[in-house]
Amino acid sequence: MSEEQSRGRRRPSREYHQAASTSRRPREPSISEEPRAKVFRRELDSPYEKPSTSRETTKKPPNGGNGKKRRERQSYEIVHTKPSDVVSKQGSGGKPIRLIANYYRLLTTPMWVIHQYHVTFAPEVELRCVRGGLIYEYRAALGGYLYDGMKLFSTNKLSEDQTYFQTTSKNKEKYVISFKHVGEIAMDQWESLQVLNLIIRRAMDGLKLQPIQRNYYDPLAKIDIREHRMQLWPGYQTSVRQHERDILLCTEIAHKVMRTETVYDILQRCHETSGNYQEDFRRHVLGMTVLTDYNNKTYSINDIDFTKSPKETFVLKGKEISFMDYYYTRYNLRIRDGKQPLLISKAKLRSIRGGEKETIILIPELCRPTGLTDTMRSNMQLMRAMADHTRLEPGGRMDRLRTFNNRLQHTEDSIRILREWNMNLDRELVELPGRILEPQRIVFQNHAKVSSGDNADWTRSFRDHGLFTTPTRGLERWSAISPTRASREIRSFVETLIRAARGMNMKIDRPTEVMIHDDRNHTYIQAMEECCRRDPQLVLCLVPNNNAERYASIKKKSYLERAVPTQVITQKSAGNQRGLMSIATKVAIQINCKLGYTPWMIDLPLSGLMTIGYDISKCPREKSKAFCALVASMDMKQNATFYSTVAECNPGDALASNLWPMMTKALRQYRKEHDKLPNRILFYRDGIGEGSLKQVYEHEVRDIVEKLEAEYKRSQHEKPPMFAYVIVTKSINTRFFHEERNPPPGTVVDDVVTLPERYDFFLVSQSVRQGTVSPTSYNVVHSTIRLSADQMQLLTYKMCHLYYNWSGTTRVPAVCQYAKKLASLVSTALFQPPQNALEKKLYYL
Repeated sequence: MSEEQSRGRRRPSREYHQAASTSRRPREPSISEEPRAKVFRRELDSPYEKPSTSRETTKKPPNGGNGKKRRERQSYEIVHTKPSDVVSKQGSGGKPIRLIANYYRLLTTPMWVIHQYHVTFAPEVELRCVRGGLIYEYRAALGGYLYDGMKLFSTNKLSEDQTYFQTTSKNKEKYVISFKHVGEIAMDQWESLQVLNLIIRRAMDGLKLQPIQRNYYDPLAKIDIREHRMQLWPGYQTSVRQHERDILLCTEIAHKVMRTETVYDILQRCHETSGNYQEDFRRHVLGMTVLTDYNNKTYSINDIDFTKSPKETFVLKGKEISFMDYYYTRYNLRIRDGKQPLLISKAKLRSIRGGEKETIILIPELCRPTGLTDTMRSNMQLMRAMADHTRLEPGGRMDRLRTFNNRLQHTEDSIRILREWNMNLDRELVELPGRILEPQRIVFQNHAKVSSGDNADWTRSFRDHGLFTTPTRGLERWSAISPTRASREIRSFVETLIRAARGMNMKIDRPTEVMIHDDRNHTYIQAMEECCRRDPQLVLCLVPNNNAERYASIKKKSYLERAVPTQVITQKSAGNQRGLMSIATKVAIQINCKLGYTPWMIDLPLSGLMTIGYDISKCPREKSKAFCALVASMDMKQNATFYSTVAECNPGDALASNLWPMMTKALRQYRKEHDKLPNRILFYRDGIGEGSLKQVYEHEVRDIVEKLEAEYKRSQHEKPPMFAYVIVTKSINTRFFHEERNPPPGTVVDDVVTLPERYDFFLVSQSVRQGTVSPTSYNVVHSTIRLSADQMQLLTYKMCHLYYNWSGTTRVPAVCQYAKKLASLVSTALFQPPQNALEKKLYYL
């Protein structure tokens, strides 16, 4: 398993909270009811549940979970995090550049007041689509309105604070609708942005797109990847928000992966390959999002009932009917296997309020999985086939964005919605100013300085310069473990490794060779135990393939039991004669880091500075477990080293309960090395979602500041450190373009598309050869560090040059990337913190 740096891109995700969709989605498939056109109330009693009402909660299925209440999704809320002493967040350094962003201005800012009503029905009507149909009869009195199932927003004020309308349904049933006026929303209130998002999503309904969760996709434009049994549905992500001076609509291209296989196919595969197929099936399916083709709805699988089958019956119109008969008569779908288990999905609270049942029963044969598994992501052929369609170049992405705008402005239903609400979108993408920071200088051996270049890539510089710091006596005690059949590859690789290291002024002696007769996990462990008796500086293992279990076994032995750094490389990489020198060069740099030394440094003017990166990684196999990692620099003006620590944490808790003990360890290590605490601390916090921002800002930041003050006072320092807390967000929808190309590395944007309530900026630190570059958002929520906006942006850019797995810049500061790498290693392979003796070495590269 090669440990070279992987530069894969993350899947796009939401940048901001989006308002819930008001589209009339098809009802759930598994619990029967009469056709919508004929009924207004359900006449159903399922063996698993009763229909929920406002007064009665739904019964759980037999295996329906622990009965905990679901937490209501936070409302769209603006959190003001801009420090009070920040006068201006806009810098001036660098070369000006004109950019285009994937935003459209809202030209006509609505000047209306939105009236909010609470709507009730007598007698009660469960289905939201039916409630919406009854309200639609009074659209003339309501004017432009939006209805989300309980609340109604309208531009018209009804004559009374509580108004009653009487109506008769198509089957002659009489209803009384009550509209109770509960408040007004002005355009200067943050709640108005929620309404604006609802309006845009309602306008998108006219494009005949399929709403799936919070985004819209076009099934008619699907792309078939038949050799991998999947489809790609192109679509859009949208968000409306007040930015610096204008209300802007952010639009990003999205793709939804739809697999053509069914959940039943997965069940059959588990039957054939696993001794305990039920447990294996649960592991594959629980938490999965599936699509049901007969109504184009998505569901999350929460449980599996192996004691029930589609032959189970429920009451429909006073008669017993099985699931098999229901699907045949209702959808003309014949279920072939009557013995398959039933899937259980629990509806979200918002859906329940909209009339859906709390528990939904699904048939594996009729469900298609969505998304990618870890196995699929490791399939390079599949990822390459997907990238051909999803990795859009800047010019192609801009064309797609303009096509979306054109459709929205020329579709009759969309035009009507926008006109009703007096809204008008600009036809052109937003133009804005940016700045390009100067290329940074990379420091090598003997303090030789080399420019990183316009593309921020200094790979070729290693031909003429030695590594910044290396072991004085080199790597002299080390072992190489390899299967006997790969002896030729391991010897060739070692020779190339020694030659590559020599070119970078790093000395590597010949290793002790340990040949093993097979590639079983236990054989590698025995060989490592034998090597560790010689007190090696490092153990290199050549493995036949990328086997995750073998890799985890090697890492557990070396990091949990022996505290010896290891380097794992696959036989394919070691036998790649054409690229062997390049691979050996990268491995030599990694080995140098794992021994506790530094390949290169950045030209950094500040002394007494500690930068900290923090990230969290959840365990893939055990969802209730997660690990957080903290990596801190130790004043790079004096010794270019890092300190790393990791701890177990609660995956569902936004606040980092172990953060301060980990920071305390880093501060003690700093004092041990420099006989004093740092003057400045720059803290980069990764892994914070928009919904957790308020909680982190109000509690975690305040807690750290108070404890830092107490720690420095206890250490008899005259004053606390100058401290800045920066939230780093990679998963954003914002994209920038320069003349239909990617902007160069070092591009900074701190105006127009930033947020007025934040001290924030965007930084494009990477140079990408394919697709569209993704900027990173930085939100400074606390700052007493006494750095100007220019200095903060430049320092952040400098820190993106110090990730030693890649001789180029990274999307985030190196300490964040290291924290992510460490947390990921522990959560996927080790499952417990490594030995403390490794804390001063970058052993996780």
